[in-house]
Amino acid sequence: MRIGLCGTGKMGSAMVLRLLEMGQAVTVWNRDAAKCAPLVAAGASQAASPAELAAASDIILTILLNDAAVDSVFRGPAGIFSAPIAGKLIVEMSTLRPATTEALAADARAHQAGCLDCPVSGSVLPAREGKLFALVGGADGDVARARPILELLCRRIEHVGTNGAGARMKLAVNLPLMVYWQTLGEALALIQPLGLDPDRTMDILSDTSGAPAAIKGRGAMIAAGLAGAPPSSSSFDVSAAYKDLVTMVETGQAMGLKMASTSVARDAFASAVQAGLAGVDATQVTVRTAQGV
Repeated sequence: MRIGLCGTGKMGSAMVLRLLEMGQAVTVWNRDAAKCAPLVAAGASQAASPAELAAASDIILTILLNDAAVDSVFRGPAGIFSAPIAGKLIVEMSTLRPATTEALAADARAHQAGCLDCPVSGSVLPAREGKLFALVGGADGDVARARPILELLCRRIEHVGTNGAGARMKLAVNLPLMVYWQTLGEALALIQPLGLDPDRTMDILSDTSGAPAAIKGRGAMIAAGLAGAPPSSSSFDVSAAYKDLVTMVETGQAMGLKMASTSVARDAFASAVQAGLAGVDATQVTVRTAQGV
Protein backbone atom coordinates (compact mmCIF):
# COMPACT_ATOMS: atom_id res chain seq x y z
CA MET A 1 0.00 0.00 0.00
CA ARG A 2 1.35 3.42 -0.97
CA ILE A 3 1.20 5.85 1.93
CA GLY A 4 1.22 9.64 1.73
CA LEU A 5 1.64 11.92 4.75
CA CYS A 6 0.95 15.66 4.79
CA GLY A 7 2.44 17.59 7.70
CA THR A 8 6.01 16.71 8.60
CA GLY A 9 6.23 18.51 11.93
CA LYS A 10 7.68 16.69 14.92
CA MET A 11 4.89 14.13 15.14
CA GLY A 12 4.48 13.66 11.41
CA SER A 13 8.20 13.19 10.90
CA ALA A 14 8.37 10.60 13.68
CA MET A 15 5.50 8.71 12.10
CA VAL A 16 7.14 8.75 8.67
CA LEU A 17 10.41 7.40 10.08
CA ARG A 18 8.49 4.65 11.84
CA LEU A 19 6.68 3.66 8.65
CA LEU A 20 9.90 3.66 6.64
CA GLU A 21 11.53 1.50 9.28
CA MET A 22 8.62 -0.92 8.91
CA GLY A 23 9.32 -1.23 5.19
CA GLN A 24 6.51 1.01 3.90
CA ALA A 25 6.70 3.25 0.82
CA VAL A 26 5.92 6.80 1.96
CA THR A 27 5.47 10.08 0.08
CA VAL A 28 5.62 13.29 2.14
CA TRP A 29 4.56 16.91 1.75
CA ASN A 30 4.94 19.92 4.00
CA ARG A 31 4.19 23.60 3.53
CA ASP A 32 7.86 24.24 4.39
CA ALA A 33 9.44 21.86 1.89
CA ALA A 34 12.79 21.98 3.68
CA LYS A 35 11.29 20.01 6.57
CA CYS A 36 10.93 17.03 4.25
CA ALA A 37 14.67 16.81 3.53
CA PRO A 38 15.62 14.50 6.44
CA LEU A 39 12.75 12.19 5.54
CA VAL A 40 13.76 12.05 1.89
CA ALA A 41 17.28 11.22 3.04
CA ALA A 42 15.76 8.37 5.07
CA GLY A 43 13.98 6.97 2.00
CA ALA A 44 10.72 8.86 1.58
CA SER A 45 9.57 10.45 -1.68
CA GLN A 46 8.57 14.13 -1.73
CA ALA A 47 5.50 15.58 -3.42
CA ALA A 48 5.28 19.14 -4.69
CA SER A 49 1.69 19.61 -3.46
CA PRO A 50 -1.00 17.83 -1.45
CA ALA A 51 -2.73 16.98 -4.73
CA GLU A 52 0.41 15.33 -6.09
CA LEU A 53 0.80 13.38 -2.86
CA ALA A 54 -2.83 12.23 -2.98
CA ALA A 55 -2.53 11.07 -6.58
CA ALA A 56 0.54 8.99 -5.67
CA SER A 57 -0.97 7.36 -2.56
CA ASP A 58 -3.55 4.73 -1.66
CA ILE A 59 -3.92 5.94 1.92
CA ILE A 60 -3.46 9.61 2.78
CA LEU A 61 -2.46 10.55 6.34
CA THR A 62 -2.63 14.17 7.47
CA ILE A 63 -1.39 15.56 10.78
CA LEU A 64 -1.60 19.34 10.69
CA LEU A 65 -1.51 22.36 12.98
CA ASN A 66 -5.18 23.31 13.20
CA ASP A 67 -8.56 23.46 11.45
CA ALA A 68 -7.45 26.26 9.12
CA ALA A 69 -4.42 24.25 7.98
CA VAL A 70 -6.65 21.25 7.28
CA ASP A 71 -9.00 23.39 5.19
CA SER A 72 -6.06 24.71 3.16
CA VAL A 73 -4.46 21.32 2.58
CA PHE A 74 -7.70 19.70 1.47
CA ARG A 75 -9.60 22.52 -0.23
CA GLY A 76 -6.92 25.02 -1.25
CA PRO A 77 -5.22 25.33 -4.66
CA ALA A 78 -3.56 21.98 -5.48
CA GLY A 79 -5.25 20.56 -2.37
CA ILE A 80 -6.10 16.92 -1.82
CA PHE A 81 -9.67 17.34 -3.06
CA SER A 82 -8.38 18.62 -6.39
CA ALA A 83 -6.75 15.24 -7.07
CA PRO A 84 -8.42 12.06 -8.37
CA ILE A 85 -9.04 10.38 -4.99
CA ALA A 86 -11.96 8.04 -5.74
CA GLY A 87 -11.38 4.78 -3.90
CA LYS A 88 -8.62 6.18 -1.72
CA LEU A 89 -8.71 6.44 2.07
CA ILE A 90 -8.00 9.62 4.07
CA VAL A 91 -6.92 9.30 7.72
CA GLU A 92 -6.93 12.73 9.38
CA MET A 93 -4.84 12.57 12.58
CA SER A 94 -4.84 16.17 13.84
CA THR A 95 -6.66 17.39 16.96
CA LEU A 96 -9.64 19.26 15.49
CA ARG A 97 -13.20 20.38 16.12
CA PRO A 98 -15.61 17.48 15.61
CA ALA A 99 -17.58 19.57 13.10
CA THR A 100 -14.41 20.02 11.04
CA THR A 101 -13.85 16.29 10.74
CA GLU A 102 -17.52 15.64 9.97
CA ALA A 103 -17.43 18.17 7.11
CA LEU A 104 -14.17 16.69 5.85
CA ALA A 105 -15.70 13.22 5.73
CA ALA A 106 -18.74 14.50 3.86
CA ASP A 107 -16.52 16.16 1.25
CA ALA A 108 -14.43 13.01 0.94
CA ARG A 109 -17.57 10.94 0.29
CA ALA A 110 -18.55 13.44 -2.41
CA HIS A 111 -15.23 12.59 -4.05
CA GLN A 112 -15.93 8.85 -3.58
CA ALA A 113 -13.13 8.50 -1.03
CA GLY A 114 -13.20 7.06 2.48
CA CYS A 115 -12.32 9.24 5.47
CA LEU A 116 -11.52 8.67 9.14
CA ASP A 117 -10.80 11.10 11.91
CA CYS A 118 -8.01 9.41 13.84
CA PRO A 119 -6.29 11.74 16.29
CA VAL A 120 -3.61 10.05 18.36
CA SER A 121 -2.62 10.30 21.99
CA GLY A 122 1.13 10.31 22.59
CA SER A 123 4.19 12.36 21.80
CA VAL A 124 7.21 12.09 19.50
CA LEU A 125 8.91 9.12 21.16
CA PRO A 126 5.78 6.91 21.16
CA ALA A 127 5.21 7.91 17.53
CA ARG A 128 8.75 6.85 16.67
CA GLU A 129 8.30 3.54 18.50
CA GLY A 130 4.83 2.72 17.19
CA LYS A 131 3.18 3.19 20.60
CA LEU A 132 0.54 5.83 19.93
CA PHE A 133 -3.10 5.47 21.02
CA ALA A 134 -5.51 5.99 18.11
CA LEU A 135 -9.05 7.29 18.66
CA VAL A 136 -10.96 6.59 15.45
CA GLY A 137 -14.22 7.89 14.06
CA GLY A 138 -15.66 6.57 10.79
CA ALA A 139 -17.21 3.63 8.99
CA ASP A 140 -16.31 0.06 9.94
CA GLY A 141 -15.02 -0.73 6.46
CA ASP A 142 -12.71 2.27 6.40
CA VAL A 143 -11.35 1.38 9.83
CA ALA A 144 -10.61 -2.13 8.61
CA ARG A 145 -8.73 -0.73 5.59
CA ALA A 146 -6.67 1.59 7.78
CA ARG A 147 -5.91 -0.91 10.53
CA PRO A 148 -2.79 -2.53 8.97
CA ILE A 149 -1.11 0.89 8.79
CA LEU A 150 -2.40 2.09 12.15
CA GLU A 151 -1.06 -1.06 13.78
CA LEU A 152 2.44 -0.03 12.71
CA LEU A 153 2.02 3.31 14.50
CA CYS A 154 -0.17 2.51 17.49
CA ARG A 155 -0.14 0.27 20.55
CA ARG A 156 -3.93 0.58 20.80
CA ILE A 157 -6.66 1.44 18.30
CA GLU A 158 -10.14 2.36 19.58
CA HIS A 159 -12.96 2.81 17.06
CA VAL A 160 -15.33 5.02 19.10
CA GLY A 161 -18.06 5.89 16.62
CA THR A 162 -18.89 7.56 13.32
CA ASN A 163 -17.04 10.49 11.76
CA GLY A 164 -16.38 13.17 14.37
CA ALA A 165 -16.30 10.70 17.25
CA GLY A 166 -12.52 10.34 17.20
CA ALA A 167 -12.08 14.11 17.29
CA ARG A 168 -14.52 14.44 20.19
CA MET A 169 -12.81 11.65 22.13
CA LYS A 170 -9.38 13.21 21.64
CA LEU A 171 -10.59 16.48 23.16
CA ALA A 172 -11.87 14.51 26.16
CA VAL A 173 -8.55 12.69 26.50
CA ASN A 174 -6.48 15.89 26.42
CA LEU A 175 -8.75 18.03 28.60
CA PRO A 176 -7.94 16.71 32.12
CA LEU A 177 -4.19 17.01 31.60
CA MET A 178 -4.42 20.56 30.27
CA VAL A 179 -6.49 21.58 33.29
CA TYR A 180 -4.09 19.69 35.57
CA TRP A 181 -1.08 21.74 34.49
CA GLN A 182 -2.88 24.89 35.54
CA THR A 183 -4.26 23.49 38.81
CA LEU A 184 -0.90 21.95 39.71
CA GLY A 185 0.48 25.48 39.62
CA GLU A 186 -2.17 26.50 42.14
CA ALA A 187 -1.22 23.55 44.36
CA LEU A 188 2.45 24.55 44.20
CA ALA A 189 1.53 28.12 45.11
CA LEU A 190 -0.22 26.83 48.24
CA ILE A 191 2.95 25.14 49.51
CA GLN A 192 5.35 27.87 48.45
CA PRO A 193 5.72 29.09 52.10
CA LEU A 194 7.20 25.68 53.04
CA GLY A 195 10.36 26.49 51.10
CA LEU A 196 10.86 22.91 49.95
CA ASP A 197 13.43 21.99 47.31
CA PRO A 198 11.62 21.87 43.93
CA ASP A 199 12.90 18.38 43.11
CA ARG A 200 11.66 17.09 46.47
CA THR A 201 8.33 18.82 46.00
CA MET A 202 7.75 17.21 42.61
CA ASP A 203 8.87 13.82 43.93
CA ILE A 204 6.27 14.03 46.70
CA LEU A 205 3.46 15.17 44.42
CA SER A 206 4.22 12.61 41.72
CA ASP A 207 3.88 9.77 44.26
CA THR A 208 0.29 10.62 45.18
CA SER A 209 -3.09 9.48 43.91
CA GLY A 210 -3.76 12.82 42.24
CA ALA A 211 -0.76 12.67 39.91
CA PRO A 212 -1.29 11.75 36.22
CA ALA A 213 1.16 9.50 34.40
CA ALA A 214 2.51 12.53 32.53
CA ILE A 215 4.03 13.97 35.70
CA LYS A 216 6.65 11.22 35.66
CA GLY A 217 8.00 12.52 32.39
CA ARG A 218 7.62 16.23 33.05
CA GLY A 219 8.06 16.55 36.79
CA ALA A 220 11.78 17.25 36.45
CA MET A 221 11.04 19.97 33.90
CA ILE A 222 8.63 21.66 36.29
CA ALA A 223 11.12 21.40 39.15
CA ALA A 224 13.78 23.02 36.96
CA GLY A 225 11.41 25.87 36.14
CA LEU A 226 10.58 26.39 39.81
CA ALA A 227 14.32 26.57 40.50
CA GLY A 228 14.72 29.34 37.93
CA ALA A 229 15.91 27.45 34.86
CA PRO A 230 14.83 28.97 31.52
CA PRO A 231 11.85 27.27 29.87
CA SER A 232 12.58 24.57 27.32
CA SER A 233 10.81 23.55 24.15
CA SER A 234 9.09 20.20 23.73
CA SER A 235 6.86 18.17 21.43
CA PHE A 236 3.74 19.62 23.09
CA ASP A 237 4.13 23.32 23.64
CA VAL A 238 2.02 26.12 25.13
CA SER A 239 0.57 27.18 21.78
CA ALA A 240 -0.60 23.64 20.94
CA ALA A 241 -2.18 23.27 24.37
CA TYR A 242 -3.89 26.64 24.06
CA LYS A 243 -5.30 25.71 20.65
CA ASP A 244 -6.72 22.50 22.09
CA LEU A 245 -8.22 24.30 25.09
CA VAL A 246 -9.96 26.85 22.87
CA THR A 247 -11.40 23.98 20.83
CA MET A 248 -12.54 22.15 23.98
CA VAL A 249 -14.31 25.21 25.38
CA GLU A 250 -16.00 26.07 22.08
CA THR A 251 -17.11 22.48 21.52
CA GLY A 252 -18.51 22.17 25.03
CA GLN A 253 -20.25 25.54 24.99
CA ALA A 254 -21.89 24.65 21.66
CA MET A 255 -23.47 21.73 23.57
CA GLY A 256 -24.69 24.06 26.33
CA LEU A 257 -21.95 23.09 28.81
CA LYS A 258 -20.31 25.70 31.04
CA MET A 259 -16.73 24.33 30.74
CA ALA A 260 -15.78 26.37 33.82
CA SER A 261 -12.48 24.68 34.76
CA THR A 262 -11.40 24.37 31.14
CA SER A 263 -12.06 28.08 30.57
CA VAL A 264 -9.77 29.01 33.49
CA ALA A 265 -7.02 26.79 32.09
CA ARG A 266 -7.55 28.28 28.62
CA ASP A 267 -7.03 31.77 30.04
CA ALA A 268 -3.84 30.70 31.84
CA PHE A 269 -2.41 29.31 28.60
CA ALA A 270 -3.51 32.43 26.71
CA SER A 271 -1.54 34.54 29.20
CA ALA A 272 1.55 32.41 28.62
CA VAL A 273 1.21 32.80 24.84
CA GLN A 274 0.88 36.57 25.24
CA ALA A 275 4.02 36.53 27.41
CA GLY A 276 6.03 35.10 24.50
CA LEU A 277 6.07 31.50 25.70
CA ALA A 278 4.13 29.91 22.83
CA GLY A 279 6.99 27.60 21.82
CA VAL A 280 7.99 26.28 25.26
CA ASP A 281 6.70 23.18 27.04
CA ALA A 282 3.09 23.35 28.22
CA THR A 283 4.21 22.80 31.82
CA GLN A 284 5.57 26.35 31.84
CA VAL A 285 1.98 27.33 32.68
CA THR A 286 2.37 25.32 35.90
CA VAL A 287 5.49 27.29 36.79
CA ARG A 288 3.87 30.64 36.00
CA THR A 289 0.78 29.83 38.06
CA ALA A 290 2.94 28.67 40.99
CA GLN A 291 4.77 31.98 40.82
CA GLY A 292 1.51 33.92 40.88
CA VAL A 293 1.75 35.09 37.28
